[in-house]
Amino acid sequence: MRANFTGALSAAIHAFKYDRQTRLAEPLGMLLVEGLADSFWPVDLVTAVPLHAARQQERGYNQAALLGQVLAQDQGWAFDEAAILRTRETPSQVHLNAQERRVNVADAFTARPEVVRGKSVLLVDDVLTTGATMSECARALRAAGAGQVWGVTVAGAAGSGPDMQNM
Repeated sequence: MRANFTGALSAAIHAFKYDRQTRLAEPLGMLLVEGLADSFWPVDLVTAVPLHAARQQERGYNQAALLGQVLAQDQGWAFDEAAILRTRETPSQVHLNAQERRVNVADAFTARPEVVRGKSVLLVDDVLTTGATMSECARALRAAGAGQVWGVTVAGAAGSGPDMQNM
């Protein structure tokens, strides 16, 4: 079950994402593991919502990829951070509404067919707010030939939808 993006969890994710507290990858990633404990997903590949190269260089890491690595390693699943790529830099979505978020990320991703074709892909991100980014990533993965695309996040904004879903 995905937790609400409030209180201590919100503070931990913020520190992980913006304050270079990469040591939080393990405990936050284990929340994903715990959330999937009662689920069976036929996962062939785990990947993460990608950052644009400029943002990743600025931050030094992709927080979603670190979470995905923890989950994949715990479950014995393959992980490929480069299965999906961000093709253009997009402004931060923190202050955008749902429609603005959809427009902001439209056609911002491409997936590598040679990596995802025919595979069940589990897409990881830190927080689900409106689902715009996850949905656009799932669209790119399916366009590249992925079979099933599942999405999972550590936390979600109130009313952000189902905990784990087939995208």
